[in-house]
Amino acid sequence: MSRPLQDVLVRPLIMTEKGNRMREQHNQVLFEVAKDANKGEIKKAVAALFRVTVLDVRTMIVRGKMKRMGRDFGKTKNWKKAIVTLKEGDKIEFFETT
Repeated sequence: MSRPLQDVLVRPLIMTEKGNRMREQHNQVLFEVAKDANKGEIKKAVAALFRVTVLDVRTMIVRGKMKRMGRDFGKTKNWKKAIVTLKEGDKIEFFETT
């Protein structure tokens, strides 16, 4: 059963120094994706939603951190990150610069 493409990508990761450097130097974009999404689904979703050519997708599971809430401890959820390499010349602009 196929899921909608919008459900594969959760959000772009744009506010990190490493992400900005990867975008400028290597034409790569970072996304938080659904935990059960595979590389093929991620590639199709990025290509269809942003109209770019995807060359490579690398994924990793990011472990949640231990957080303190008063005297109690909790843990943030684990999530999946995708590094998407775009074809030279393609670009995804999340914020239009003037």
